[in-house]
Amino acid sequence: MCMTDPIADMLTRIRNANMIGKESVNIPSSRIKIGIAEVFKREGFIKDYKKISDDKQGFIRVYLKYGPLSRKVINSIKRESRPGKRVYKKVEEIVKVLNGIGLAVYSTSNGILSNEECRQKNIGGELICTVW
Repeated sequence: MCMTDPIADMLTRIRNANMIGKESVNIPSSRIKIGIAEVFKREGFIKDYKKISDDKQGFIRVYLKYGPLSRKVINSIKRESRPGKRVYKKVEEIVKVLNGIGLAVYSTSNGILSNEECRQKNIGGELICTVW
């Protein structure tokens, strides 16, 4: 199967698994997907992730996080920059998502970073997705 946007596929798998309350979801692996999963883990939107090798490219198992009474931590996850419309932000244009409750993930020259990390390091980049 030819996939034109593997990052959108990753976000959709997480969104769908979160909607039905699954404990974990498997996603085909790549370096950028591991970077996104690392940012989600650092910011507290997922419990953990694990890279699992197989004969091909391997996959990432993402363990989703739920609050008390099975309340979802991820309420919305949206792909911002797409292959047909790339979205780049300068450091001055990086804003808080929902007044700091949410998270924006950026692809920068220093790797995959959250919006807060971009502001601290004073660098901009491509806006990958927003989560809240």
